[in-house]
Amino acid sequence: MTAKPLHGEPVATAIRADVRDRLARLRDEHGRVPTLGTVLVSDDPADERFMDLKHAACDEVGIETRDRRLAPDAAAEELYRAVERLSEAASVDAVFVQTPLPPTVPAVGVGTRIDPRKDVDCFHPENRGRLVAGEPRFVPATTAAVRRLLAAYDLETAGRDVVVVGRSPTIGTPLANRLFQRAGGNATVTVCHSHTNDLGTKTRRADVVVAACGVPELVDGSMLSPGVVVVDVSANRRRGATGTETVGDVDYDSAQETAAAVTPVPGGVGPVTVAALLDNVVLAAERRSDGDDRGTGRR
Repeated sequence: MTAKPLHGEPVATAIRADVRDRLARLRDEHGRVPTLGTVLVSDDPADERFMDLKHAACDEVGIETRDRRLAPDAAAEELYRAVERLSEAASVDAVFVQTPLPPTVPAVGVGTRIDPRKDVDCFHPENRGRLVAGEPRFVPATTAAVRRLLAAYDLETAGRDVVVVGRSPTIGTPLANRLFQRAGGNATVTVCHSHTNDLGTKTRRADVVVAACGVPELVDGSMLSPGVVVVDVSANRRRGATGTETVGDVDYDSAQETAAAVTPVPGGVGPVTVAALLDNVVLAAERRSDGDDRGTGRR
């Protein structure tokens, strides 16, 4: 068996086309060009590249950006001020903070300083609570990307057993919550993490495995059952024989021998995640233009 590759670019292209149409309506009907404010607290080249990709994607479709980059040893108060200023700016429709944050900065301290109406990646506790309750203001970009990718390839989750490997508050936890909700996937979801005993026993029982733990090639073909669908969310950079390489949490080559379908890294979930972020930025601007700041997620 050779698994079908789940390429993300065709899905991302369709999302960007919809974004461009909605941007045109915003310009024509409201004279508005949406603006995304971003904050990065890191000097890691990988983090900087991820943020650069988001800005390039915004520029490509016509979303304006305001970028704030801080040193990794910046004081928490400096980060708080940067987030507050973007949240308070009338010209900014959406705010995105790149994670992970430095260990000295409490995530909740950052999240509570983002205006929930501009919090397009669900960093604010209010928005996380709404997501868990099944009434999201926004669906986080990675969560939305996984759902859209599976739907685009007609891969059903309803009634299926899904194992999510990873419980981070920004990816694994919101994704698991969304997948078991009626509107988000209707799956039976098991969440595994660093303290899970015999991970392979859990993943071999799954119809769908979503790897989102940030551990290079943790999941290999021996941990999968024939015909499983594998979604690899992570993009880990490591030193290889020919220099720095990007690999996922799944050993792609061995997974291909067992799985029915698997996302490549890079080129799988990543492009869809960036496009889903653009979608949320436009959604935030649409709500501000319509005077509707309550909002419920559409995905």
